[in-house]
Amino acid sequence: MRILEAATYRGPHLYAARPMVRIQLDLGALEAWPTNRLPGFTDHLMAALPSLEAHGCSYKSHGGLLLRMREGTWLGHVIEHVALELQKRVGVEVGRGKTRSVKGRPGVYNILYAYEGEGLGRAAGRAAIELVHSLLPRDLRGVEGLDRVAPPFGDLTPPLFDLPRTLEQLRAISRRETLGPTTWSLVQEARRRGIPAQRLDEQSLVQLGWGARRKLIRASITGQTSHIAVVTAGDKALTKTLLAAAGVPVPRGGVVRTLDEAQAQAARIKGPVVLKPLDGNHGRGVSLGLETPEQVRWGYEQAIKHGRRVIVEEQYVGRDYRILVVGGQVVAVAERVPAQVVGDGRGTVLDLIETVNQDPRRGVGHEQVMTRIVVDDQVREMLARAGLGLDDVPAAGAAVTLRATANLSTGGTAIDRTDEIHPDNAAIARRAALTVGLDVAGIDFMAPDITRSVRGTGGGIVEINAAPGFRMHLEPSQGQPREVAKAAIASLFPPGARSRIPIVAVTGTNGKSTVVRMVSRIAREMGKTVGLTNTTGVYINDEKILEADASGPKSARMVLRDPTVQVAVLETARGGMLREGLAFDRCDVGVVLNVTADHLGLKGVDTLEDLAAVKSIVTESVSRRGVSVLNGDDPLTLRMARHAGGRIAYFTLEGGLEMSPFLQKHQAEGGLLVALEPSVGGGDLVLYDKGRRWPILRADEIPATLNGQARFNVANALAAVAAGHGLGATPEVMARALRAFTSSHAENPGRFNVHDTHGFRVIVDYAHNPGAMRAMGQLVTQLRPSVGRVIGVVSIPGDRRDEDILEMGAIAAEMFDDLIFRELPDGRGRPAGSVLSLLTQGALEAGFPAERLHRIASESRSVDAALRMARPGDLVLVFPTAVGAVWNQVVAFQAASPPLSNAGQDALHA
Repeated sequence: MRILEAATYRGPHLYAARPMVRIQLDLGALEAWPTNRLPGFTDHLMAALPSLEAHGCSYKSHGGLLLRMREGTWLGHVIEHVALELQKRVGVEVGRGKTRSVKGRPGVYNILYAYEGEGLGRAAGRAAIELVHSLLPRDLRGVEGLDRVAPPFGDLTPPLFDLPRTLEQLRAISRRETLGPTTWSLVQEARRRGIPAQRLDEQSLVQLGWGARRKLIRASITGQTSHIAVVTAGDKALTKTLLAAAGVPVPRGGVVRTLDEAQAQAARIKGPVVLKPLDGNHGRGVSLGLETPEQVRWGYEQAIKHGRRVIVEEQYVGRDYRILVVGGQVVAVAERVPAQVVGDGRGTVLDLIETVNQDPRRGVGHEQVMTRIVVDDQVREMLARAGLGLDDVPAAGAAVTLRATANLSTGGTAIDRTDEIHPDNAAIARRAALTVGLDVAGIDFMAPDITRSVRGTGGGIVEINAAPGFRMHLEPSQGQPREVAKAAIASLFPPGARSRIPIVAVTGTNGKSTVVRMVSRIAREMGKTVGLTNTTGVYINDEKILEADASGPKSARMVLRDPTVQVAVLETARGGMLREGLAFDRCDVGVVLNVTADHLGLKGVDTLEDLAAVKSIVTESVSRRGVSVLNGDDPLTLRMARHAGGRIAYFTLEGGLEMSPFLQKHQAEGGLLVALEPSVGGGDLVLYDKGRRWPILRADEIPATLNGQARFNVANALAAVAAGHGLGATPEVMARALRAFTSSHAENPGRFNVHDTHGFRVIVDYAHNPGAMRAMGQLVTQLRPSVGRVIGVVSIPGDRRDEDILEMGAIAAEMFDDLIFRELPDGRGRPAGSVLSLLTQGALEAGFPAERLHRIASESRSVDAALRMARPGDLVLVFPTAVGAVWNQVVAFQAASPPLSNAGQDALHA
């Protein structure tokens, strides 16, 4: 076996719409060894992971996977199921996966499976391969590339697989990256409502929603939680003062700094007292039922460990309740029972604690719905009060209380009492939360009986907590679980409130950067703040906040996290989709401009059909009410309509009588269409929808089309109109936006930037593949009658196929009178000079005169040579790599410079 690739998809991708881990595995000789031919393999695997029997697989019933293995299935399929099961064994419920053979590569499989935490997902895949590998006959073992899947678990090929050790390592990873119960419940509820959720750090900071509609949470602290309220709740003395002034019952007491003050305060109260740190939480340092000076001394020593000041207050008699108030309403009530064990007449107290801790619902800290009981000084003190020690054997049925406090974080349990609370008690809790100012508050409430009003029975509020945990309400030890996260999410996003901003995603081989700029201009004309990504950077309106090739998902996420962005317009390149999928689960407008030969032979994309499948990820992710914009003149994009989401909108340069029968039918049936219809000025851009016709503007009114002659930018404008219509822009708004779109270097760097001040015209355009060169060739043909010589500076990245480079040279030969080939600095895997050689070969074979062909490796020198060749009336086309540097060089060029010498031109002669 050999691992060829590993990828973690965070959004919709080539294989599915959900996040998944992909491992590409070459089975090699094992292709001839399905599971039914491997002696004992199935039995040994089921013995190691008996829970695999529950996997229904394609049979969709219990035992389905086991039946498949007995009938014979490939090891890649088995690894998929093992990776899912290992995640389940450490408490992460995931259940989707698939394994598919790779077309044209016998024995190579893509193994895909769902995950929640990326680290755990990758590690589970590696562990699954190791486990399966360890069960193979010794002479069939051998796995290359395990280090690509996740950090190592020791030896790469251990002779025996240590499942318990591996599970513990997976649990450790899960503990580090899995959200706690409270945060996870909020994320789940948000996703259930269709609200996107993104984790922002390694703790529990989560963004719900996108852009200007986003909300932040950290556990049950929300972006609407008042800082003053949190500080107030943390100051227990101040809280009591405010509540008492509001008529809320609170215990008598005060704040002390010394033991003497504590004992004096306790004496004044004349009854059992509670000691606790002034700013403590989770029950740390809290002692109850203290009566004697010695007990008060002990309680003071426990509390002072957690703060410099200590509260001494009367102890209410009754049961301990937690009332959860969200948005001013009581949403759940739980009775909290202190950690305890029940004797069986045989085991010691310590034995009974260990037995209780075996409950799978108990975990370390907050990782499970209950917490394991930890033996500490407070437990020993509580036992001593009852005359017991850890080694004593309680009588059968005798309940032994281990702690005075009932916090779940110290091992307590919870009983749901939501339906039993008396209206007076609920009103007191609401008033308390509103008085302190918390939108989400945990009210610690002591009462003899929650069903009776404390105004008659005694009792009241002993504490208010910011960031209350939801565990006791989500999965109480007894009683009905409560959907408390629903109330919290509803307070952040009330009914009718939107959590998403419109997203426009644009892909295609050529034209993406220009179209996103046009669409951004339309959205800004609508009065929106626009977040834009393209190959030159990330922009918020006119501000460039990042200079980089920003056409991937990382940059898209930057825009979606920006709190000012009202519309996101995202250039969406092939590379990012192949690497990790999309940055969003769905978009409102998805645009595919064209599919032509570029980047073929890379990352498993070998044919135009493969490339089209990658581009179609965008339109397949369009929402049900969105719009998929497709090029009606491109056969490969036309085919995408079958699986595209939302309404289908086509754009075409062949409008009027030249329109294809298919598009005529689409228009006649009320479909959405943007067409260039013949007229003066290069034609009219016309929008059709639901039987109505809206003329937008003439092509020659768009400065970026060079009086309508640059048909590639006319096509880009048609696509932008379709996208703008999908955003709800009016025809008038779109016309104003396109009339103002100049495609200048400042507005759209490297995309058809025209400079006319040297007496000859220079066009700088990032055309880097045969399709883009052909589009420029059409423009050159139109301009030839009005220009002198046409001079070109041409290159192509070295990671393209030989045939693409040869074709680039041949196309350039047809376009130019004088031609300079240059080379990219890094070569992208090719030796220096090889790209120049192939370009030259392509041009010469196409019949270009050798004496007018020049090779200059340096970009700046090649541009300088072309500018010095030019004479008044000539046209110079430069296809740059360093767009900014080349544009600055063109602007700064001094026309009086001497012409380039023959030696400097490195001319080629036949």
